[in-house]
Amino acid sequence: MMNKRVLTTAVAATTLAIGSMAYAEVKIGFLGGFTGGIETLTPPIFDGAELAITHVNAQGGLLDGQDIVMPTGDTTCGDASAASNAADRMVNTEQVTAIVGALCTGATVAAANNVAIPAGVTMVSPASTAPAVTTLDDNDLVFRTVPSDAYQGEVLAKLLLEKGIDEVAVTYVNNDYGRGLAGAFKEGFEAGGGSVLENLAHEDNRADYRSELGVLSATGAPVLVVLAYADTSGQTVLRQAYESGTFTQYVGGDGMVGDSLVDALGADVLEGMIATRPGSPELPGTELFRELADEAEIDPSAVFAAQAYDAAFLLALAIEKNGSADREGVSAALREVASPPGEVILPGEWEKAKQLIADGQDINYEGAGGTQDFDESGDVPGVVQEMAVEDGAFTAKGIVE
Repeated sequence: MMNKRVLTTAVAATTLAIGSMAYAEVKIGFLGGFTGGIETLTPPIFDGAELAITHVNAQGGLLDGQDIVMPTGDTTCGDASAASNAADRMVNTEQVTAIVGALCTGATVAAANNVAIPAGVTMVSPASTAPAVTTLDDNDLVFRTVPSDAYQGEVLAKLLLEKGIDEVAVTYVNNDYGRGLAGAFKEGFEAGGGSVLENLAHEDNRADYRSELGVLSATGAPVLVVLAYADTSGQTVLRQAYESGTFTQYVGGDGMVGDSLVDALGADVLEGMIATRPGSPELPGTELFRELADEAEIDPSAVFAAQAYDAAFLLALAIEKNGSADREGVSAALREVASPPGEVILPGEWEKAKQLIADGQDINYEGAGGTQDFDESGDVPGVVQEMAVEDGAFTAKGIVE
């Protein structure tokens, strides 16, 4: 009898220890294109999200002192099955509370529809810009900290017209991102008096686009607009366009903004290339993020790094506000911490936010990439930044007004 009591006590103690270990950390997953079309853009985006997690853990952690850990999944950017499989591992094996990501729109849509929405898992993408995200039937579970391409396309069109460019040929990657951005650009460009002489889709991950380039060059347009990815089709299209000697000016969207593109093709090939990407308005939070990123030796100007910081920090705030690591209630709490009313919280101010939440006070996060006030679709307002290749690198030229 005595031995049974001892054994029962030991088992109970072990069970309690295992239970406490299970809640010693909270998991927020990260879904990104670590291989594929944006493989060189993904690491700095992940660094932005990881910096937010570092700040939370260093200032008391979540809830009762739990650390956040951030398991990662590779969506490959362009493969819906890979995105769904990565999300399934995050949700059902890693048992994450929420997800930062995905990055490419097709990956976000696949991961959300096939896994996250059915499981009630909140997702916040820092980089999925296509209008398709706005119209997801998502039970208010899918958000983004970056403005829609419906706006970026309009701004890119306006920028080119202001530079006196009024005739272009466009090729875009045939997916949600490319179609959405190309549609918005064409509508804005033609509304402003410009002419899109050809608007041609192409498939990603092919070795030869000379047939498409023949169609585009036959228009006589001197300017080629490429709305694709820097590490796959966009790079190949530009290389073969340069070899053809047909076009005198290249233009790209945010998926093309990466120094890997310049390194691959040569600074002389791309010198003067024009592009746009989501930017950060001049607000206290954006300046503070630059300082915090510099301290951590992270590039604050990397595309979508600021938005990734905001996605991770906002999810941590939402979990703290929700009062547990349960998935249920996170999206409602996310809306509460992201918007007025409430005391303003800036990047890095976790300890302050945690105390205010504990005191029952409202908070309003104003982040690294902007105010991050979600509308009813989970979208945010934003600004678009002009970029240009100068002296062998993409250089920020300012916000397009």
